[in-house]
Amino acid sequence: MSKELENGNVLMLDFDKLVKAAGCGVPVMPVGVQDADTKELLIIAYANEEALENTIKTGNATFWSTSRNELWEKGATSGDVLKIVEIRVNCEQNSLLYIVRPERKGACHTKNEKGETRKSCYYRTLKNGELKII
Repeated sequence: MSKELENGNVLMLDFDKLVKAAGCGVPVMPVGVQDADTKELLIIAYANEEALENTIKTGNATFWSTSRNELWEKGATSGDVLKIVEIRVNCEQNSLLYIVRPERKGACHTKNEKGETRKSCYYRTLKNGELKII
């Protein structure tokens, strides 16, 4: 199912993600991650206080994995580190924006057909009810 979910053309939107994030037992908030140079949206993830503190301390984008219930420093295992340029806080102080510079080619945990890390997690388009890789 993961292969079809991540690389397929079947639309399987997870409208329960926020319910799952809220149910992980750790207070978290959404974090949009944007490339400082291209302005492209790379990832939407979640951070708790520990993740934000680690991000500030290390200068590397760090999140709270709501599925694994653990701190997730992006790139610690893959090498796809996202260096922080700026951290922004929204008007209601309930979400963050990490403006980053990727240290390597990509930010997504999935790979393209050449086996390379995808630059962004937003590599598919939805047109006329069909999901297609762009």
